[in-house]
Amino acid sequence: MVYQYGSLKVRRLAEKDKHLLAKWLSTPEVLEFYEGRDNSFDVKKVEWVFYSSDDDEVKCIIEYEGNSIGYIQYYELDEATKIEYGYESGKIFGIDQFIGEVDYWNRGIGTLLVTSMTEFLFEKLEADKVVMDPQVRNERAIKCYEKCGFNKVKLLPKHELHEGERRDCWLIECRK
Repeated sequence: MVYQYGSLKVRRLAEKDKHLLAKWLSTPEVLEFYEGRDNSFDVKKVEWVFYSSDDDEVKCIIEYEGNSIGYIQYYELDEATKIEYGYESGKIFGIDQFIGEVDYWNRGIGTLLVTSMTEFLFEKLEADKVVMDPQVRNERAIKCYEKCGFNKVKLLPKHELHEGERRDCWLIECRK
């Protein structure tokens, strides 16, 4: 387990979770904002993207009241990404997440998740800043992140390829 915060638990991704990820990442409502509706996942693609990659992301499953409901990953930004985002120094972490069980949307769980993960990164991993880069059009998520203490830093034009189109994103940050 990475951490527990009340009814919310964040644990490391396990082999048994690949079918959950395939289910969530083939749900159009989830894909609308994470990966794209034209980029559905099956178990084989989940294995390739989440289990065989040699990246620095710490991949986790979100559990709420004992139910697996979503995914979150955190990672320290590499030097190239720091430069791209305009950071000169500091211990800066990025996070990406989604709640895959649509029935758990709009219940405050995203706010609880982002707040607790940010607190974990500041306290346990001594982060100076935590950043995200949501698409500009994802207003619901941005409102959640702002509620959690994140502020818009700068616009990242055509930053992410999503559903065949380069999309603008906001660089948002939360400072310790």
